Amino acid sequence: MEGALMTDSLPMPMVSPEWVEEHLREPGLSIIDASWYLPVQGRDAEQEYEQAHIPGAVFFDQDLVVEPGIDLPHAMPSPGHFAQHLGSMGISVHDNIVVYDGPGFFSAPRVWWMLRAMGAKTVAILAGGMDGWKNAGREITSEPTKVAPCLFETEFDENAVVTLDEMKTISGSGDVVVVDARPHGRFTGEEPEPREGMRSGHIPGSLNVPFLDLAEDGRLKNAHALKALFEDVGVPTDRPLVTSCGSGVTAAALLLALEEAGYRNIRLYDGSWSEWGGRSDTDVETGPASNLQK
Repeated sequence: MEGALMTDSLPMPMVSPEWVEEHLREPGLSIIDASWYLPVQGRDAEQEYEQAHIPGAVFFDQDLVVEPGIDLPHAMPSPGHFAQHLGSMGISVHDNIVVYDGPGFFSAPRVWWMLRAMGAKTVAILAGGMDGWKNAGREITSEPTKVAPCLFETEFDENAVVTLDEMKTISGSGDVVVVDARPHGRFTGEEPEPREGMRSGHIPGSLNVPFLDLAEDGRLKNAHALKALFEDVGVPTDRPLVTSCGSGVTAAALLLALEEAGYRNIRLYDGSWSEWGGRSDTDVETGPASNLQK
């Protein structure tokens, strides 16, 4: 059903749990559990969804909704493949879509970004996530969500995704600035990558804004605080930006935070460090960010 059926427009890019609770059963609202965790976190996203989810929510498996045959984690699927999965979940491109994850601001932005790139216009992330929702005593259920499959009509924005060939041109040029969301130790090369076979370090000329600095208690920091954070790192306002991370997940969180802080012309390197650091034909820098973009 189309989002226009709702009485109130969906607040974006972050929506409060109070708003979701108020509109929970209104036609036109679709809710997606986009939880995903690193192995070291010791959490099973699908199992947690089956045990407790927001009523009406469907589970988006970020290891399943990927492009088949690509040996990279979380490879952006083709529009047809994405549409097949979303349609089977009963999600329409015209819906008002709320995406959440467990801690609140980790994996949900990845699906938020994918949906926008595929043509969805009204997509927001639940502030505080499922952990915050449960801690506040809001309604949860273990009942399977009844799904009516539909057609998800994609309108794919190819410009949203940066390819490896583009990154080789961008790297170190100074014309386009790469901002990396990985923890600082991995960015500098002082800490090893969690994936076997990955080199340590960063794409030449990159800046580093660890995604953990973007939120507090599962909620994105306000625009003023984010702007100050990015200015302190030296993220320029007069050049195009590309976000990157380990596998393309927290790069989306960084992209959202940059937009909220007023930055524009931002794209996402989908292969991220899993692709760049796993190859032998790409240049790698170690140590702190250079002063090239400052």
